[in-house]
Amino acid sequence: MNIFRLIYFSLILASGLVVQANQASEHTPINLKAGIVYKTIAGEKLHLDLFYPAKELVGKYPLVVYTHGGGWAAGSKNKAQGRSNIARTVRGLTEAGFCVAAVQYRLCKQGKTSIRDCVTDSMDAIRYLAKIEDSLHVDSARVFTYGDSAGGHLAQMLLLTQPKDFPGAAELAGQRYTMLAGVSWYGPCDFEKTALFNHNGRAKFRDRFGPRVLKSDTPPGDKLRLYREVSPINYLKQSSPPLLMIQGDGDTTIPVKHAYYMKKKAELIKAPVEIMIINNAGHNWRKADGTTPIAPSHEVIIKRTIDFLVTALNKTSK
Repeated sequence: MNIFRLIYFSLILASGLVVQANQASEHTPINLKAGIVYKTIAGEKLHLDLFYPAKELVGKYPLVVYTHGGGWAAGSKNKAQGRSNIARTVRGLTEAGFCVAAVQYRLCKQGKTSIRDCVTDSMDAIRYLAKIEDSLHVDSARVFTYGDSAGGHLAQMLLLTQPKDFPGAAELAGQRYTMLAGVSWYGPCDFEKTALFNHNGRAKFRDRFGPRVLKSDTPPGDKLRLYREVSPINYLKQSSPPLLMIQGDGDTTIPVKHAYYMKKKAELIKAPVEIMIINNAGHNWRKADGTTPIAPSHEVIIKRTIDFLVTALNKTSK
């Protein structure tokens, strides 16, 4: 009897270990190279993490650059790890054969750093990867972008602008790379048209993000130029790489108006922009009313994101 009990409990323990191993594997990077310093500015080291699609690295992998959200003033590249929708997307991208670079950029603090700096830092991360692509097994000729909220805006900027538009660290100047497609989750497209941020058309609307576009010492005469400079819509062209914008119809932080506005311009100039509207979804895919499930689901959003980038990658292979 004791022998049978021993066998029984051994089997239970064994099966439990298997379940735990499977759960861990779903949320553990296949191969993570973390904490790579890509530049130092004003005494601050900026890092990136590389999520590889294989344990043994052979050749060069298509690169997805992930930029995190947080209103350009908070957040972390560490969102790419764990159990969040972001981390699940990153894991799915590596399983699809991409290397994902999660990028740290300077945050807008005390009026000394602006959104332009966030763009420049993120672009410098790509320039750094392009500079030593062979040793890091990434392909600068196949670069994609992905981000959420403020990171969604940065994903648009990186996709639609040229390196010369935002020169950065001198040691990284002249590096070339090719953008092929990008996905923005609830990221804004235009700062100049502040009405796009007013989700319900209220009269006493405050420009929340203006202090992050401008620095504390910015001359008033530079305001319009700087607003336009960091607005992705101003860089959209017929020849732009494909962009997918996914927005929630109940988002009060970055209203769905941004997706419709970008799509309207895209149709006017015949640029490759697609939009996916999530019903009942607020910011970060929260339930807009607190109870009604979003539709389509998180799983569908993640799959569409990955499929969009895979489709763009496959077109380059033909």
